[in-house]
Amino acid sequence: MRVFMFLAALLFGLPSMAASRCDVNVATQRVDLDQVSLAYQSIGRASDPVLLLVMGLGGQLIHWPDEVVAALCEQGFRVIRYDNRDVGLSAWRQAPGSANLAFEALRYKLGLPVAAPYTLTDMADDGLGLMDALQVQNFHVLGVSMGGMIAQHMAAMAPQRVESLTLIMTSSGAEGLPAPSETLVKLLSRRSAPNREVALEQQADLLAALGSPMVVDDRQALLHQAAQAYDRAFNPEGVQRQIMAIMAEPSRVALLNQLRVPTLVVHGTADPLLPVMHGVHLAAHIRGSRLKLIPGLAHRFQEAFKEPLLGAVLPYLQQHREDTSHWAQIEPVRVPNLL
Repeated sequence: MRVFMFLAALLFGLPSMAASRCDVNVATQRVDLDQVSLAYQSIGRASDPVLLLVMGLGGQLIHWPDEVVAALCEQGFRVIRYDNRDVGLSAWRQAPGSANLAFEALRYKLGLPVAAPYTLTDMADDGLGLMDALQVQNFHVLGVSMGGMIAQHMAAMAPQRVESLTLIMTSSGAEGLPAPSETLVKLLSRRSAPNREVALEQQADLLAALGSPMVVDDRQALLHQAAQAYDRAFNPEGVQRQIMAIMAEPSRVALLNQLRVPTLVVHGTADPLLPVMHGVHLAAHIRGSRLKLIPGLAHRFQEAFKEPLLGAVLPYLQQHREDTSHWAQIEPVRVPNLL
């Protein structure tokens, strides 16, 4: 009887055990590194292969949709998402200095060097430092937008640790690629607000502009999303410093040409910030990479596109979940720092 009861408890308990394993409502923890203090969440078993999620410009870890994180975890991954330095609950401890976004943006338009308080390489080092602190030697990386740029540097800096790359809505940073509209650039740089209400309206405007023309957004839903982010953390100066880090970055084509990490590039055909040729060009310069174009996808995780996004990403990650064959004879990519 005891054996029967044990087996029954085990069998009927399996669904709840699976659900708790991928519970996205885990506590946010913190790791202190040399220059930064990073807030992160770890979802899944400690024994599972790690998938590190790297968010884009101004984004917080809460901007990874919970259902997407749960789906990734249910593939057998330990999913780790974190706030980049200068946003969310993470902090950059060094004195910020007197960086001026308007001045540096003018230099950028004139083709002059941009002085940034830190670089995307520094931000990649943050992610590697987080893995060190959590004693994770090998891991997969999924980066979106600026997070995809950071992920490219991670793979170059530690190719024997990065098992696969998934790059969504991102770019090689090469000259000559299509630029975003001036309207979108203005919305991105409009970060000062006298109060919470104005800040929420500005963020909702930006989210709407980053969305797909195939989808009609609910304004109240956009305001709610903006409120969640604002109430968790609001640091417009940090976002401006991240923008400068992107503008100061030289083309990564030389770096990409040397990468030997299995890579999937996913891009939308309706991306208004990084038009589709950014994804095409990126994939063309990573040997052996796969390119998946999603019709109508813009520069946001919108409900209508979660299924095609997961349909592109999940099979790829499952295929590479425990494949380490590419590690042999890989050396770190060394590209001169041109900043």
